[in-house]
Amino acid sequence: MSTTSEAGSTERHADLGWHGLDRNAPEIVQQREYLKANGGLRDVEILDPSEIDRAVKIFRRDGFVLVRDALDADQTAFLRKGVVEVVDDIVALDEQRGGNRGSHRYSFGGSSVTRSMLHRPEWQMLIDLATVTPIVTAIFESSDYMLRSASGDFCLPGAVGYQPLHSDIRDFEPDGSTPFSSFHDPRGSHTIRDIPCPYVCVNFLPFDQTVLNGPTRQIPGSQHSRAPIPTLEEEPEWMRLSTVCPAPAGTVQIRDVRAWHGGTPNLSNELRAIPNLEFYAPWFREPVVPGITYADHRALSEHAQHLTRFSVIDSSEELPSGYVVKPLPKRS
Repeated sequence: MSTTSEAGSTERHADLGWHGLDRNAPEIVQQREYLKANGGLRDVEILDPSEIDRAVKIFRRDGFVLVRDALDADQTAFLRKGVVEVVDDIVALDEQRGGNRGSHRYSFGGSSVTRSMLHRPEWQMLIDLATVTPIVTAIFESSDYMLRSASGDFCLPGAVGYQPLHSDIRDFEPDGSTPFSSFHDPRGSHTIRDIPCPYVCVNFLPFDQTVLNGPTRQIPGSQHSRAPIPTLEEEPEWMRLSTVCPAPAGTVQIRDVRAWHGGTPNLSNELRAIPNLEFYAPWFREPVVPGITYADHRALSEHAQHLTRFSVIDSSEELPSGYVVKPLPKRS
């Protein structure tokens, strides 16, 4: 029987992730020591949920903000248990650990046949939290926003590479590689980076995020940059080390999806997972794929029902279920 640590990760995930890899290889040990000595945003500020105005200020300055105690101990444990169940179901389909976001890296929503995790009660719990809803409302200056998706990602131990820096949204490109709803100014004077934030991503931490377990690297202030996003070969070392850690379980990271970010090596023996919810600004819309049953939708709070009003299937329909692992389109 596998054991579970205080952080909620299991020895099973270490064995699954490092399967076929030598976690004590000299180059891995050297990289581990280097990251311990140099990685992490040492001065990153983690706010209290009551600091709403300051959270909005930091969000608009840096493109992300961290808020501690967004989940209490019971909520964190409930989310952690559900995440581990989903991770086990997904990884069981991927013997080679090829992932769908790169080796050992997986998208929760991208692995679900509904493209969403909204069918899970753990994700439903996150929609309307008293610690988070006021901050998102303040960012949008309105409560009339809506849920875009319920997803997130995870990486197994043994994810030894870096995910390229990317943004989750970009301007329209005529080659057909962008969605029809991508921002386009026919005058050529404005880009997606010159307007208010079109949607935010709220990542919830069911596990401590450390310098070694694959923390997200986030480039402060990049949400407004028109510079090309550097490739892995071009990326300066300070960006590789700009990881959002340490951050305790129960924290949320609220980020502007335009800001540059990317995954980093998980050289620990722990699973790292960051389930998320994404919310559209009141003035921005893209197509939404339904991901919650009518019965589950009716059980949500009034505000959560409003946020998921385009995510619910008809009462006469049955929501499909299951997971599949296949490569997803590259992020840019």
